[in-house]
Amino acid sequence: MPNWGGGKKCGVCQKTVYFAEEVQCEGSSFHKSCFLCMVCKKNLDSTTVAVHGEEIYCKSCYGKKYGPKGYGYGQGAGTLSMDKGESLGIKHEEGPSHRPTTNPNAAKFAQKIGGSERCPRCSQAVFAAEKVIGAGKSWHKSCFRCAKCGKGLESTTLADKDGEIYCKGCYAKNFGPKGFGFGQGAGALVHSE
Repeated sequence: MPNWGGGKKCGVCQKTVYFAEEVQCEGSSFHKSCFLCMVCKKNLDSTTVAVHGEEIYCKSCYGKKYGPKGYGYGQGAGTLSMDKGESLGIKHEEGPSHRPTTNPNAAKFAQKIGGSERCPRCSQAVFAAEKVIGAGKSWHKSCFRCAKCGKGLESTTLADKDGEIYCKGCYAKNFGPKGFGFGQGAGALVHSE
């Protein structure tokens, strides 16, 4: 058939591909609407395409069609071969074998080794992704609340007393100065001698 339009031909439908609808892959041109897996017809892009000769596939279908075959491949759970390559002349050196820990509380041991700190409110390990520092201690974001009213705190809005944290309002009510006028608005401190 003569190429009257002079454009490139689609690798799937063999019709002319114009610039606005062109997708290039491995030196071939395709219409965007033709750039589909040959088996499951999913849309492809540069990260999901697998090429075999002139055929294009999604990586999943490519693996099923051209990937390793045998017991345990492509059908879900299977078995792994324990062949160490002796038939190919490869000599396998035995290294130290893995020994499980004898620590009866391995989870706590791992937390101490990992350097994680404990939240003063709930006593659980505090990891970097959930850590908030206030009053010189590491807290979970969800535990970083006023001990009296439960209001969420920030490092700039807290007051601490005896290892516990409070919002400024609760701290003032419970631990601030007492007397006529405090906590009520304008007034004067009464000094009794």
